[in-house]
Amino acid sequence: MRRLEGENIGHYISLGDIVGYGADPLECIKLLRSLSPSISIAGNHDLGVAGTFDLGGFSEHARTAVLWTRKNLARPELEYLKTLPAIHKDKNFTLVHGSLEKPEEFNYILTKSDAIDSMRLMTTPLLFVGHSHMAGIYNLEDGTKRVVNVGSVGQPRDRDPRASFAIYDDETAGARIVRVGYDIEKARKKILDAGLPAFLGDRLREGI
Repeated sequence: MRRLEGENIGHYISLGDIVGYGADPLECIKLLRSLSPSISIAGNHDLGVAGTFDLGGFSEHARTAVLWTRKNLARPELEYLKTLPAIHKDKNFTLVHGSLEKPEEFNYILTKSDAIDSMRLMTTPLLFVGHSHMAGIYNLEDGTKRVVNVGSVGQPRDRDPRASFAIYDDETAGARIVRVGYDIEKARKKILDAGLPAFLGDRLREGI
């Protein structure tokens, strides 16, 4: 948030997974809800914590973290997570956590081929996604459609441990990915002190 000071931000957008791995789920929800105006959509971990998404496909560590998070949130926060929509569409862009192919199943966009599958379903020139935790921009060859994976503020997995997000300029229709360093050891210690799996803290050091 400090990095965004001076950027003339008009709206804040969350692409899902507000909670699910870290040790500060309540604080994350409170911060996001304090931003105005803001737009938020659901991630698989948000819905897993809320109890409306099956945890069968989650890894052991992810499932442990989801159940811990559910136990550490009160009813108002859990109800808020339930209300998050799967998709948001603006005249210029679409937001989805995973992909436009069966968005409720949270498929990954990991390659240009994956991105093209979603491009075929796009009705706006720009699609913002998250889910894979791997930042990247995919362009259709004729330049008419773009998919922007903003990466992850809380748990990057592209071997760059810095927090990752995107800034979108609605005047130029440009989007750029921004990386910001943060106190990884503090975040890791919180995860360990909370009794969450050590792997979830250790991976922050490597961005994996």
